Amino acid sequence: MAQTPDVVLKEIKAKKYKPLYFLHGDESFHIETIAEELEKRIVPESEKGFNQFVLYGKDTDVAGVLSYARRYPFMAERQLVLVKDANKLGGIEQKEQQARLEDYALNPLSSTVLVLCYQANADERKSFIKAFNTHGSVVQSKKMYDNKLPEWVSAFCQAEGVKISPKAVQMIVDNIGNDLKRLTNEIRKIMVNLKPDQGIDAEAVERFVGISKEYNVFEFQKALATRDVLKANKIASYFSANSKDNPLAPILIILYNFYSKVLLYHASKDKSEKGIASELGINPFFVKDYAAAARSYPIGKAAMVIHYLREADSRMKGLDGVSVPEGELLKELVFKIVH
Repeated sequence: MAQTPDVVLKEIKAKKYKPLYFLHGDESFHIETIAEELEKRIVPESEKGFNQFVLYGKDTDVAGVLSYARRYPFMAERQLVLVKDANKLGGIEQKEQQARLEDYALNPLSSTVLVLCYQANADERKSFIKAFNTHGSVVQSKKMYDNKLPEWVSAFCQAEGVKISPKAVQMIVDNIGNDLKRLTNEIRKIMVNLKPDQGIDAEAVERFVGISKEYNVFEFQKALATRDVLKANKIASYFSANSKDNPLAPILIILYNFYSKVLLYHASKDKSEKGIASELGINPFFVKDYAAAARSYPIGKAAMVIHYLREADSRMKGLDGVSVPEGELLKELVFKIVH
């Protein structure tokens, strides 16, 4: 059974190394993080020239990788053989070459740490991957669902020893999306600029991530939720004039998720703060916002908003055969939502 990235990282940091690692999935962040941690720890800096080998799938094949894996480290305890883009490795899809990998994985050298970074989802039922799992670690790195991002950002900041406000979390997630590498880069950029013992708040996000204080998706959603016609149209006009930095597709996704939760709020039997937070999968800090939105949008109107969003998505993709500028679609959508 594949292990989670967090478990494997904890083992590596505790110096509990395995002779084999097969890292695969459609989310490169965890694959790269584990690979970087192994590069940092397996071979001392003074020995890297002799005992660390970073190979690239497009430049080598299975036989070449195994020739490195079967050699012994030079006057050292262990060596690292790291294969990036292993999904492009010559022979990786051939059964006879997979059999060679399996043979090695069933009896790996204890002095070699062999790491295959497979930048795609692999079939873990294949026997060579099972062999990697028997004597090493198999890790699948999956794209994170949008509703899990706030929790992930909060946990990341906690692990870094920095407090972050719920509003700051939501602003970062709404404006960056589920690109974990970019998320961590932006969070670290904020951290570098913080004073000692200072946490990340909305103002820090606005200042260091470059998000406009007034014209951002978070404020747009808030204006629509409260049916603030003037503010919603003002932000929509700004987005339309700056469509390159504010594409329509991610805005539609954010609004769809928000109004879907408004519908869930209406359907929830337990309207307590704890009950709503659990039902909607949100931080309790935002329960009041959904309560206000539910008052502004009765269940029938909320359902119509979902319909308008789907309709706008279809028109944006040209499925009705008519091409409409994104800015015009957004302004029309705002009118339908707030009226």
